[in-house]
Amino acid sequence: MDDYLTILFFVASFGMVALASKQIAEYFSKIKLPLISGFIFTGVIAGPYVLKLINVEVITQVHFVDELSLGFIAFAAGSELFLKEYKDHFRSIRIITTSLALGAFIICSTAVYLIADYIPFMSDMPNPSRLAIALLAGAILVARSPASAIAIIKEMRAKGRFTRTVIGVTVVIDVLVIMIFAITSTIADAIFTQLNFDYSFVLLLLGEFAISIVLGVVIGKILQGVLSLRVPDKIKTAFVLLTGYLVFLFSEYLREISDQYLSFEVLLEPLLLCMIGSFFVVNFTNRRNELSKVLQQAGPTVYIIFFTLAGASMELDVLAGVWHIALALFFVRIFSLFVGTFTGGVIAGERMRHNRLAWMGYITQAGVGLGLAKEVAVEFPDWGREFSSIIMAIIILNQLVGPLLFKWVLVLVKESHLRDKFGSESKRSAIIFGQDARAITLDIQLRSHFWNVKVISTELRDSVRAASHGTELIPVDDFSLKTLKEVGCNSAGTIVTILPDDDSYNICELAYENFPKTKLVVDLDERDISRRFEELGALTVIESTAIVSLLDHFVRSPAGSSLLLGMTSNKDIIDIEVTNPDLYGTLLSDLKLPLDILILSIQRAGETVFVHGNIRFEKGDKITVVGTNEGLKEVSLKFSS
Repeated sequence: MDDYLTILFFVASFGMVALASKQIAEYFSKIKLPLISGFIFTGVIAGPYVLKLINVEVITQVHFVDELSLGFIAFAAGSELFLKEYKDHFRSIRIITTSLALGAFIICSTAVYLIADYIPFMSDMPNPSRLAIALLAGAILVARSPASAIAIIKEMRAKGRFTRTVIGVTVVIDVLVIMIFAITSTIADAIFTQLNFDYSFVLLLLGEFAISIVLGVVIGKILQGVLSLRVPDKIKTAFVLLTGYLVFLFSEYLREISDQYLSFEVLLEPLLLCMIGSFFVVNFTNRRNELSKVLQQAGPTVYIIFFTLAGASMELDVLAGVWHIALALFFVRIFSLFVGTFTGGVIAGERMRHNRLAWMGYITQAGVGLGLAKEVAVEFPDWGREFSSIIMAIIILNQLVGPLLFKWVLVLVKESHLRDKFGSESKRSAIIFGQDARAITLDIQLRSHFWNVKVISTELRDSVRAASHGTELIPVDDFSLKTLKEVGCNSAGTIVTILPDDDSYNICELAYENFPKTKLVVDLDERDISRRFEELGALTVIESTAIVSLLDHFVRSPAGSSLLLGMTSNKDIIDIEVTNPDLYGTLLSDLKLPLDILILSIQRAGETVFVHGNIRFEKGDKITVVGTNEGLKEVSLKFSS
C-alpha cells in the first residue's frame, strides 16, 4: 500500500516537473539548443542531487515508465527506415554506415578498455568484465539522432547529395546500433554469468537473432492489427505503448524461465524486437501513415517524461569524479567519426571535400543512445547506474556541440539555403506595378511568405504609407522595355500589374516578348478585354466577378475559402516544382511525406493530372500542396533539387 501511495505522490509531483521541463526545453529551443537537452537539464535540477523533487527510490519503483518509453523509442527508430526512400543512394549509405559503425565501435570500445583503471567502478574488475563494459560503451557511442538531424536540415533549408547521405546514414545506423547492442549485451551477460564461449554460445546467439526476427514480424503484425482498428487515435496510441511494454515483460519472463529450466539464459533484446516490428509495418504493410501519426502525436509527451527522468537519474556524485573521462571519450568519439566517415567516403567514391568534413554531420546523439544507456542501468544494476551517468554526460556534450557543427558543415558544403524558403530566389520574387492600397497590401502578404518584392510606380502619393510597412517603392518615369529591365523584370519570377488596363497590357506585351519565363498576373478593370491578356499567357483577375465568386465560395466552402485567403492560422497553399532528380520516376505512395500536408493537384505539360498513389513524378511537375507551414517547408525541401 505504501508503494502505491509513493507512486501516486510521484505522479502528482512529477506532473509539475514535466510542465516545467516543457517550458524550459522551449527556452533551450529559442537559443538554438535541442529540446532534449532542456528535458535532461530539468531532470538534473529536479533530481535527488539538487532540488530533490524526484528521489532515487521513486525512480527505481517507476522503472516501468522507462520500459514504456524505450519501446516507443524503438518503434520510432524502426519507422524511420523506409527503404524506398534510400534506394538511389543505398550503395554510398551502406558503405559509409558500415565504415562509420565499425570505426566508432572499435575505437571507442578500445579507448574505454584502456582507461578502465581511471573509471572508479571498473578499476577493480577483471579483464573480461572490463571488456564487456567497453563493448557496451562502444555500441552505444555508435548511435546517432535522426530527429535532431532532420530538425537541423529543416532549419538550414539544406538539400543536396551531402545532406541526403548524412540523413540516410543517420537513420540506418540508429537501426544498426540496436542490433550491435543486442550482440554486445548478450556477450556482456555471458561474461558476468560466467558462460563458456564456445560453439554452443555462437549457436545460442544466432538462435536468439533468428527468434528475434520471427517475433519482430509477429509484433509488426500485432501493430498492423492495432492500427487498423476503427477507434480514436488516443486508444491506438495506448495500445502501441502497451505493446512495447509487453515486449519488455515478455523478454524478462523468457529470460527468467530459461534460466530456471535450461542451462543457459535466452536473452531477446526488447528494443530489437520493437524495432523490427515497426520496420515491418513501415515497409511491408499499408499502415505506415497510421503508425507515423501515432508516433508523432505521442512523441512529445513520451520524450518529456523519459528524458526528464533520465536527467534525474544521473549520478552527479559519480560524474563529478569522472567528468574528465566523459570529456576524453567525447573527443575519442569525434576522432572515430572522422576515421569512419573519411574511410567510408573514399571507398564509396564521394567527393574528397565531403569526406574530410562529413564527421561534423554525425556527432549529435539523443533518443536511442540514452535509451540504451538506461537499459544497461536496469539490466546490470551493480554498476549500470554509474555507467549510464558517464554515457549520458557524453551524449549531452554531443547534443550541445553536434547541432552547431552540423549547421556549420552544411554551410561549408554549400547545401544550406537559409535565404531560400520555398524555391529559387528568382521564382520567389515578384515585381508589382501600382501604388494603391492593393499593391501595398499584396506586397505585405508576399513578404510574409518570404518573397522578395518590389513595388514600381510613376507616382509617389503613398510613399510615407509604403515606407511605414517596409515596402520597397521604386519610382519610374515610364513603363518602357528599358525601364522594365532596370527594375529587374528580366529576372523576376512574377510580374503583377494593378494599373489602368492600357498600361497593364503594354507591360504584359513587353514581358511576353522579352521575358518568356516570367509569370504575369493582371488586375483588370474591364472583363471584356480579358481574352487579349490571356493570349499573352497572363492570369487575369476581374475585381467585380472575383468578389462575387469569393462570396459564393464562402457560402459553399467557408473552410476552404479561409485557407485560400490565409485566414487559417499556420496553414497555407503553395506550388512546388519537382526538380529533385532522386524523385523522377518515384511513386507518390513510396514517399514518406509529413502527415500535416495534402497534395491537391499536379500540373504536367499544362495539363492537370489526377493525384493518386500510383502516379510517378516527372521533372518539371508542378504540385499544389496544402498544409501547415512546417510541413510545407519539409515537402519543399524534398521536391527541390
